[in-house]
Amino acid sequence: MDPAKIAMFRTYDKPKGQGGSGSFATFMIIAPVSFFLGMLFSSFPYDYPLLWTTDVTPDSYYDLLETHLRFMHASPPIIPRILHIAISIGFMGFFIKLFKPSEANLLFDGASLVLYVVGVVVYITNIVKGLRIVTLGVYSIPEGNSELAVGREDSLRVMAASNTILALILVGVLVLQAGQWYAERSAQHESESFEKEQVEKAATKKTGGHVTRSASKKKQ
Repeated sequence: MDPAKIAMFRTYDKPKGQGGSGSFATFMIIAPVSFFLGMLFSSFPYDYPLLWTTDVTPDSYYDLLETHLRFMHASPPIIPRILHIAISIGFMGFFIKLFKPSEANLLFDGASLVLYVVGVVVYITNIVKGLRIVTLGVYSIPEGNSELAVGREDSLRVMAASNTILALILVGVLVLQAGQWYAERSAQHESESFEKEQVEKAATKKTGGHVTRSASKKKQ
């Protein structure tokens, strides 16, 4: 087969994730992750005094933070529904990209999905549970057979730390998605360069063959 035709066919044989559906699935992942990071950033002014300063935090600040968290937990049902829909959209994006996966999908999207699941677990076990505890206002009751009790200040610090951990996890998802895009772009560029070289070599051989035949006719 003509090398030019082989090159033409190879350009359509791209790894999964570079086509239209793969790009849309990537958008379905990046959009919810960015949405969640925005929500966490809006909570950063409340979390900063608890984690990133050495100054003594006054009791009035804890009262203000409790009021804020109770207000968030008492938000209308449409707010958590929108949040859960955004989480579901992220999972749908991963499932679309991991359907008949390539090596790049298994490496980058698989690791991104693991981080995404860990983030959801942190959200359910730490943040949602913490909001319920703050709303009830019951901090120092031991759970089960354990005699350890967590006070108000420590509970609020755990929530602030959970927000920071969740933010780092989501940033990791974005980094992996960006790494996948860069790897696919580099592979595509190398493939196109190789195919171009093969076509040029084939054209050079054909041209050289014609010159040899014409020279032999002149000798005859």
